[in-house]
Amino acid sequence: LICLTNQTQGQKTPLVVQGTHCTQIKTLSPRTTSGVYVIQPAGVTSPFKVFCEMLVDGGWTVFQRRSGAEVLFNKKWAKNEQGFGNRQKDHWLGLSKVFALTKGRGRRSTMRVDLWDFEGGTAFAEYSDFRLGTEKESYKLNVGAYRGNAGDAIRGKYAGIDQKGFGFSTTDKDNDGCSPCIFGDIAENTCSFSEGGGGWWYSRCGSASLNGDWHPAGKQIGWASGLHWETWKGPVYLM
Repeated sequence: LICLTNQTQGQKTPLVVQGTHCTQIKTLSPRTTSGVYVIQPAGVTSPFKVFCEMLVDGGWTVFQRRSGAEVLFNKKWAKNEQGFGNRQKDHWLGLSKVFALTKGRGRRSTMRVDLWDFEGGTAFAEYSDFRLGTEKESYKLNVGAYRGNAGDAIRGKYAGIDQKGFGFSTTDKDNDGCSPCIFGDIAENTCSFSEGGGGWWYSRCGSASLNGDWHPAGKQIGWASGLHWETWKGPVYLM
């Protein structure tokens, strides 16, 4: 589950459908519950639907949820930009919408990643100053300080694979910096292919990838294409 919260500084509350973002909705209506809301971020001409996770610490906009194999995430660039899935269930909000939520002066967003495994383990990672670059910049990733107990997989399990500053990559639009990347006796040109076709902010493939193939419990062994956050738990290989 990946979500973000916004802190708007020095701006008046505009008159919109239900709010400019989930944080504002929660602030104005503290007793509101989690669900799908219609928002219209500042500077956006058309409102759109998001799932707001309403917690004690505020409202969070969910922009990715994975809980099973019902929704396939091996989509090409256009679908990743537009978004897909069911807002109330597994979905990807869309790069253009996440960009709209994080752009603008005085707007600061925190991204939170909530993880769980088949054994009941849980972990989280939070990043301050989360924002995406423009469409021309392929929605490159920016994150600030890390906190949590899942480890800072975006900056990498080892040196040289920091995903910050890289554009989003899909099988039909490659921005991962591999031309090729050499891993032992394997030469990798396009990380999205090896990661099950899922789009992500790859950097020499990197150690964070949450849009890969979904492998059910007991069947994930030996698949490097599955979801992974390697500073917490990496792919499990066959012995």
